[in-house]
Amino acid sequence: MAPAAGVVLVDKAGGMTSHDVVARARRAFGTRKIGHAGTLDPMATGLLVLGVEAATRLLTFVVGLDKTYHATILLGVTTDSDDADGEVTGRADPSSLDAVSDAAIAAGVASLTGRISQVPSRVSAIKVAGRRAYDLARAGEDVVLEAREVTVSRFDAGAARRVPDGIELDVVVDCSSGTYIRALARDLGAALGVGGHLTALRRTRVGAFSVDDAVRVDALDSAVPIDPATVGARVLGRLDVSAEEARDLRQGKRLAGASSRLGGGPRAAIDPAGLLVGVVEARGSDIKSVMNLPDPGRATSGTGEPG
Repeated sequence: MAPAAGVVLVDKAGGMTSHDVVARARRAFGTRKIGHAGTLDPMATGLLVLGVEAATRLLTFVVGLDKTYHATILLGVTTDSDDADGEVTGRADPSSLDAVSDAAIAAGVASLTGRISQVPSRVSAIKVAGRRAYDLARAGEDVVLEAREVTVSRFDAGAARRVPDGIELDVVVDCSSGTYIRALARDLGAALGVGGHLTALRRTRVGAFSVDDAVRVDALDSAVPIDPATVGARVLGRLDVSAEEARDLRQGKRLAGASSRLGGGPRAAIDPAGLLVGVVEARGSDIKSVMNLPDPGRATSGTGEPG
């Protein structure tokens, strides 16, 4: 029997890839229909959102949520990957590090807060001509990535610690999807004239989901997925529909003249039994499904795996 559809929050350990976690979850739940909503680098720890069975269809709406990270930046050392997994490519001299004041650090952090233009790390998962940037970089090819607009709504830095290799900063970052914390470390170091890279990274929040509610990878066997209706309502907001409306939406029909009920934006349509019908949005004055979960009265379920 297929496992219940839903979303599982996992606290990824360091040294694992996101695909490693998916593989463990597939074994734990006895299904290949599992995907994740956004990767974490092997070095990183923290929240990974998994979809099980038909709930993988909801991951499309989770990927773009804003996120919170706790990280440590080492100023004074650069690497070819902008993090501790890469090879050291430069070290600042002691006099340059001595010249970096707390005020300069604060100004550098402020300049990287708000709506900014950011060039992703050359070892990111972004595709260039159909290939991942990190594959191109590992093959020794030049990787040129275009800058992209991202939003860093919070960039808080703790007190600077002078260490033998440079200056350590513990930071907390709230940011839009697509922001690279490694790139923030690199760009802060560049702005201060000493270089920098990321030495630790932990994702603690994805939208309304917190790592405090996540299970460890070794506890996946006992994890209970969050049901799709709860996930949909938490991510998109809830639209209650009647049994007749649920049937019409599942059959691809529109709810005529009902768009005013949405209050703007897509919503999770939930039937009287508390089941998620799907995700709906306005089409003119009507409501139309843009994604449906399988009808519980009929067989089959679908899957997908956003990156």
